[in-house]
Amino acid sequence: MFEQGFLGALHKPGGNPQANPELREKHLSATGGHVWTRFPPEPNGFLHIGHSKAIFVDFGYAAHHDGKTYLRYDDTNPEAEERKYFESILETVRWLGYEPWKITYSSDYFDQLYNLAVELIKRDKGYVCLCTREFPVSFQDPPTSYARQRRKSMPTEVVKRA
Repeated sequence: MFEQGFLGALHKPGGNPQANPELREKHLSATGGHVWTRFPPEPNGFLHIGHSKAIFVDFGYAAHHDGKTYLRYDDTNPEAEERKYFESILETVRWLGYEPWKITYSSDYFDQLYNLAVELIKRDKGYVCLCTREFPVSFQDPPTSYARQRRKSMPTEVVKRA
């Protein structure tokens, strides 16, 4: 699976091009030249067929290159999350034949992420958006979005494959 198609075209561990060779060497030193991936589902519902593809790519690519994969729950919406979804996600990963190297939770890093955001703002590399909730909604695409218009202009056989 990882020797052909778009997955076979991915760079091998340590073969990723970098603009700065020093960063590449630092990365290889930190990772030991191994592949580290993550599968970051939101625990607000049961997984669907698209998630299984992501599981195979994330866990499979790492396993193919003798690497490791984190199961990182993106638990950033507590109102929609339930214990049964956390359990179901792990069961599904295991049912597909994989075992997470480590299980983490986005919420464990909120303080660190907040502090990093503050640092970016201090360096003038970020900002706080003070827009009203309604403001970004006014920029949403109308029902005839660019993607829909583009699809209509494609040959029929391309649309059927999409």
